[in-house]
Amino acid sequence: MKRLKATITYDGYGFAGYQVQPNARTVQLELERVLTKMHKGSTVRVVASGRTDAGVHATGQVIHFDTDLQFPIDRWQRALNVQLPGDIRVLSVEEVSTDFHARYGTSGKVYRYKWGLGDVESPFKRHYVVYMPGTKPDIQRMREAAQTFLGTHDFTSFCSARTEVVDRVRTITRLDLLETEQDELHMVIEGDGFLYNMVRIIAGNLWEVGIGRREPGDIAQMLAAMDRKKAGKTAPAHGLYLESVFYNE
Repeated sequence: MKRLKATITYDGYGFAGYQVQPNARTVQLELERVLTKMHKGSTVRVVASGRTDAGVHATGQVIHFDTDLQFPIDRWQRALNVQLPGDIRVLSVEEVSTDFHARYGTSGKVYRYKWGLGDVESPFKRHYVVYMPGTKPDIQRMREAAQTFLGTHDFTSFCSARTEVVDRVRTITRLDLLETEQDELHMVIEGDGFLYNMVRIIAGNLWEVGIGRREPGDIAQMLAAMDRKKAGKTAPAHGLYLESVFYNE
């Protein structure tokens, strides 16, 4: 048996999320379906760096799986892509040591959240960019508020109440708000790990600061409260992208 690591990208619109669940189309289900077929019906389990919710996209998700197939490593990418549906693509495949773990071995991740700033929502972007017609955020206020998230904090106020993880301390090393030539605003956030819905809740609160519903100084009070009820709304899922995953050497 050998362990393979793959970097994949997928369009989250047609999925009920990454993780296998009953009576639903998921990214993991499609990957395991193809791999099981390649292994003549023997079940192959895929482990990802983390799950993504329904509607969330990925441009750099990382997975691993074990195989006993004697198959040249440089042929795996094409072999998988010709059998996977068009909304999932494998970007690279490499052999790694058997102690590599896509989930537990992560040292950091980068997510990107996209808002559309145009007056008219593009019909071609409606599943990939969040439009808030009639609202123009003050991006400088958002940048001011974003600075509060940098560093190490307990993010209990900024994760779903359904979060099962006990240790909710995380470190954010980067949080940028970037205006693009496509009249979009992107939030790029990097950290050592993220709790359930954490990125979307941060995005939702920064947007509320941008449109004047909250003050930049409110963020520090929310963090200190360690209470989900003290923070604002969760931003819509379809604006979120898992961009890259890092591992220790």
